[in-house]
Amino acid sequence: MKKVFVASLLATSVAITGCSTINPYTGEKQTSKAASGAAIGAAVGALIGIATSDSAKERKERALKGAGIGAITGGGVGVYMDVQEAKLRQKLEGAGVSVTRDGDNIILNMPGNITFATNQSSLQEGFKPTLDAVAEVLKEYEKTMIQVGGHTDSTGGDQYNLLLSKQRAQSVSSALMDFGVQPVRIDTVGFGETQPIASNSTDAGRAANRRVELTLLPLTE
Repeated sequence: MKKVFVASLLATSVAITGCSTINPYTGEKQTSKAASGAAIGAAVGALIGIATSDSAKERKERALKGAGIGAITGGGVGVYMDVQEAKLRQKLEGAGVSVTRDGDNIILNMPGNITFATNQSSLQEGFKPTLDAVAEVLKEYEKTMIQVGGHTDSTGGDQYNLLLSKQRAQSVSSALMDFGVQPVRIDTVGFGETQPIASNSTDAGRAANRRVELTLLPLTE
């Protein structure tokens, strides 16, 4: 098993503080949200792999560029992610999936109650149209790396939860690929019960911890 390094999610974004740009998609002048670099702390949890390991991120970027996917340049990074975020929010309105912005990164939280049956790793049929809608946006904005992270509550053994989280993350990744997202863009990770966003001492907290998160990171120069 490859060794991975875990770090708290304080994303390192392209610094364009105070920079106003013209949105090439709308023609409007705006200040990129990347300038704020707001940290969302424990509500999202920690990331591993492409999100926090410089060497892994560089390898992923090289693979994407080798596949013919170009990088975003300069102040266009924030604008590119701004428009992608807006389209995801529009597509996911009422779907039960939250969209959170952290600097240049976008995090989609897919709760377990709408994605998987209890102790199962096969996607519920009713959730597949939502993933199809997400895939539509991801295909349009291909200059992003995608980390798919599976999470569980603390019920059950550590190894069981780790395996279940990996299987659930893989199910989401496989569905995105089936809907046309390029496999080279996707990094699939299982966290088990190690990254709770709520207390496991209550039913509501355990429900919140059972989730799959998609983290979208821009491919930059």
